[in-house]
Amino acid sequence: MSFGLPSLKVKPEHVNNVPMREGPFGVPNPLTDGLTSAKSKLGVVHPLQMSEQNFHLNEEKMNMAMLRNIQGLHAPLKLTMERKFVGKIGRLPFLPSSNLQHEVISGRYLDIGFEDILNTPDMREIAGQPHAVVERSLGIL
Repeated sequence: MSFGLPSLKVKPEHVNNVPMREGPFGVPNPLTDGLTSAKSKLGVVHPLQMSEQNFHLNEEKMNMAMLRNIQGLHAPLKLTMERKFVGKIGRLPFLPSSNLQHEVISGRYLDIGFEDILNTPDMREIAGQPHAVVERSLGIL
């Protein structure tokens, strides 16, 4: 019985094998093709790559399906509405936002990831002028 839960088995969305141009020795020539051009031509590098990219989305779908099976349709609808309303809350464009309320509702406030350490506002290279940023977001500039 599946109970309406999404599958846990990793399924790649698309698999494409693109042949790469090979040089005289059977390997791509980085001087003519470039170093980064090889990655864009490759398909899925590892079977878990697509699963890891969509981890939070898959986890959310699984939790919503499980919640629906246990408590009924009202519980996932309520959580979805709360997330939608939290997403509408905004600040002025030049003020940094931690999105703490969204992380608490989604349950990600306990996770420490790349964005928590290296994406802090004090490490930004550019600080915009408040008036210019607000006028640009309103379409005045």
